[in-house]
Parts: sequence; structure tokens; C-alpha cells
Amino acid sequence: MPIKESAKKELRKGQKRYDLNRERSKKMKDLIKKTQKLASAGKIDEAKKLVPSACQAIDKARRRGVIKKNNASRKKSQLMKLVNKK
Repeated sequence: MPIKESAKKELRKGQKRYDLNRERSKKMKDLIKKTQKLASAGKIDEAKKLVPSACQAIDKARRRGVIKKNNASRKKSQLMKLVNKK
């Protein structure tokens, strides 16, 4: 455990960042999975309605540094391809 006050504060900040990043990542993954399930079940219209919110979650995760730029682009591209294919 840290001894100095500044090290204790860094530990608290790191934990807070970790929690926020996990939350953002979880939200992004949940929206992607919901969209994929709807698309694979044949409910394309409902899936298309979820795509903007999923893309927004992906962009937020990208902006905050949870995922990298190409990873975000790939996820959005795959979603769009899946929804527009059927």
C-alpha cells in the first residue's frame, strides 16, 4: 500500500478511472451484442434503430481511450455491414 499522500491519491484516481472505463466498455459491448442478436434473429428494423446508440457508445469509448481508433472503426464497420446485409 502507498505511504505518501500523493501516492494514495493516485491510487484513488486510478481506481476511479478503471471503474469508469469498465462501465463504458460494458455499455458499448452490451449495445453491440443486442444489435447483433436482433440482426441474427431477423429483426433488422429494430437492429437499425440500435445502431446509432451503439456507434455513439463506441465513439465515446474511443474518445476516452478505452479502445483504439482502428478498433472503433472496425466495430462500427462490422455493425453496419451486418445490419445492411439483410
